[in-house]
Amino acid sequence: MGRDLNGPLLEVSHLSVHFAGRRTAWRRAAPPLKAVDDVSFAVAPREILGLVGESGSGKSTLARAILRLLAVTSGSVRFDGVELLGLDSAALKGIRHRMQVIFQDPYASLNPRMTAGENIAEGLLLQGGMARAQRAAAVAELLRQVGLPATAAQRYPREFSGGQRQRIGIARALAVQPTLIVADEPVSALDMSIQAQILNLLLDQQEQRGLALLFIGHDLSVIRHFCDRIMVMYLGSIVEIGPTEAVFSNAGHPYTRALIDAAPVTHPARRKVREMLAGDPPSPLAAPTGCAFHGRCRYAIDACRQVTPPLRPLADGHAVACIRDDLPAR
Repeated sequence: MGRDLNGPLLEVSHLSVHFAGRRTAWRRAAPPLKAVDDVSFAVAPREILGLVGESGSGKSTLARAILRLLAVTSGSVRFDGVELLGLDSAALKGIRHRMQVIFQDPYASLNPRMTAGENIAEGLLLQGGMARAQRAAAVAELLRQVGLPATAAQRYPREFSGGQRQRIGIARALAVQPTLIVADEPVSALDMSIQAQILNLLLDQQEQRGLALLFIGHDLSVIRHFCDRIMVMYLGSIVEIGPTEAVFSNAGHPYTRALIDAAPVTHPARRKVREMLAGDPPSPLAAPTGCAFHGRCRYAIDACRQVTPPLRPLADGHAVACIRDDLPAR
């Protein structure tokens, strides 16, 4: 069946990515590492969905699983009405150009043996149907759109600054006319002075091209400014999702509250008593029973140690995975 024109562009249902535990000669294999566990969400056309969580929460694993860069244990990933997990390599090649990725490290993501122009044109070459002169013209136009001169096409990645390399990475992602871009912490490796430029470039291209973005980040001030909705991951699961301002103004999960309170506050009117996040996340190899966050949660009760909370709706698309509905108001 084709896509519902009023439905989501990307629909992820009950997606899990488990890695087998190591086996040695003197012991049984360790239990599987549940990097992503039963995750469901959707991204609408032209929407920017932000994904946040501490290091090790499963954000990048989730992104790579969606793009079929990692094997999936179970679940479903539908893109534009097509189930991706059942496609063979030939069928996947026909749709992959519409789902592109921008990586965190702008140097490691570019082939150092290829010029900037060759890096950008690689996707066009794989698609075929364009003469060399047409590809060169397309590369020059893409460089212009990301704020670099056409002469940059002849230079190698090592000759550019980090911000310039990320612009090349963005141009490469845009070259094949995607409808969804997964941006995996695209500014975290850049200087603060460059981050705003790259974010504005991404936003301009998103608006001009009508792109949907899955934007992975850890800077909540960036997420708040940039994203339409926010999704919070903890130990491989979604603990909260909703419109960005609804989540920031009325976070329903203690983990989300702690992440928000840990972010720097520059405006005096926003300073308040903070719910600081204590301790480290448990190992996904030995996840606790019940709510995975209960060992760090100031609001935990006995039931939190026994019940794994599902996402429950609050209002207007806002949902939270917490059994406590009596948390103090923010």
